[in-house]
Order: sequence, then structure tokens, then C-alpha cells
Amino acid sequence: MANFAAIPRLINMIGYLIYIAAHFFTQFSAAVAPIQKIAPAPVVDSLTKYIYLSFDDGPLPGTRNCITICEQEQVAATFFEVAFHQSRSSFGKNLYKRIAGNPKLFLIANHSYSHAFYGDYLNYYHQSDSSLEDFLKAGRILQTNNNIARLPGNNAWNTSNIKRASGLVRPLVKKMDSVGFNVVGWDMEWRFNKSGRPIDAPEKIAALADSLLLLNKTKTKNHLVILMHDHEFRASVDSAKLARMIGLLKRNPNYQFRKLTSYPGLKK
Repeated sequence: MANFAAIPRLINMIGYLIYIAAHFFTQFSAAVAPIQKIAPAPVVDSLTKYIYLSFDDGPLPGTRNCITICEQEQVAATFFEVAFHQSRSSFGKNLYKRIAGNPKLFLIANHSYSHAFYGDYLNYYHQSDSSLEDFLKAGRILQTNNNIARLPGNNAWNTSNIKRASGLVRPLVKKMDSVGFNVVGWDMEWRFNKSGRPIDAPEKIAALADSLLLLNKTKTKNHLVILMHDHEFRASVDSAKLARMIGLLKRNPNYQFRKLTSYPGLKK
């Protein structure tokens, strides 16, 4: 009988242990914070903006001033050279050598051999096979170590990320793409008058650059390509304007000057 009398006490003990265990589990569960998904960190816009100075049509009178000012200001620049101008005289060859001799700051890129059959744009772009050969010939003469080119008198783009070409130049752009060229245009231009001198004040050009970057009005966000022409700066009064414009842009600590080989989305 003693054994049977112990059974209720055993049952009560088991029930108590179950209660204690359940109560402990409940307290432990309440003490542990629920698992929450961590939201990804927001993407913060980089404050750094990249400016690509580009000079077209050289070597010409004015090229020397462009080189000197960029060296003095220690800013990178890309020179889109016309091979005919480079090869026709010692003047052009010497300027070419000076640019090529400073690869840290300068890049030489392809701007064709004849600059659209010496200005015959419609005929040039209607003969895409001949025009392609014009660029290939320029590449051989200029000995460019990159595949960056710019069309004469036309703001076409053809990179991995940007496709922009009018109907007139599209056949040539397609052929250039097929042989590996990156065609790079521009976001803004420092225009010149009939005498070949810059129209706008350097303050206006710098302000336009600021505005385009601020409002994201460039082909690639935070990257601005400026088109200028060597001949605009052949006079000392005009080359001083170039120095002034660069100086104004350099005041912004978030601006960095780069050669076009650093432009995003170029085909390798």
C-alpha cells in the first residue's frame, strides 16, 4: 500500500516539473528579441565629380598654350588629334611629342586623319567605309594606345553604356563599334566665334559645368566631358581665359580632373 500511496505524490512532482519547465521556457522566449531583417544601407551619392577636359583638332596654333596651362595647373586633359595636322610639319610633330611625353597628365585620342575629308562632312559620313579607313589611318600615324575616338563635327557616343548617333553618322559609328572603337562625344562645349576665339567668359563656362553636374544633366552621372578646340586659345588673352576657367573649377574640392581613359563604361 505504501507504494500506491506514493503514486499521487510522484504525479504531482512530475506535473510541477513540467510547469517549471514551461514557465522557464516562456520567460526565456520573452527575453529574446525577435529576429529582424536588417535593411540594406542606403546608397550615398559620392560627392566626387569628375571633369574631362578635351581639346579637338590639334596640333594647331593654340595647342602649345593648352599644354602649358594644363601642366601649370596640373590637370589632366585629352587631346583629340587630327593625324593630318600632326604629320604635315615639324610644328605638329613636336607638339604631338610634347603631349605624348607627359602620359601622367595627357592622353592622345583619335579625331580622324582628314577631319571629315577636310570639312566635307556630308560626303564623309555618306562614305562609311572610307571614313572608317580614315580613322584607322589616323590610329596608325598617331600610334594611340587606346581605342577612344571622336567624330569630326558631331556629338555621337558609342560606349558600353551610351548609344547616341544621328542617322547621318550611324553607319560609320556601327563600323567603328565593330572594330572596337569607343566613340566619345561631350556634355558641354566652349563655343568659338567666326574668328575662332572663345565666345563665353570663363566664369560662364565654369558656372555651366557646376550646373550640369549639380542637376545631373550629363551623359553619365557625376562625370562631365568639356569640349574645347586648340585654336581658341592661340592668343594670350584667350589662353588666360582657359587658365581662369580651370582655376575656378579647381576651387571646388569635390572636382577631380581625369583623362578619358577613366570614363565609365568604355569597351576594353
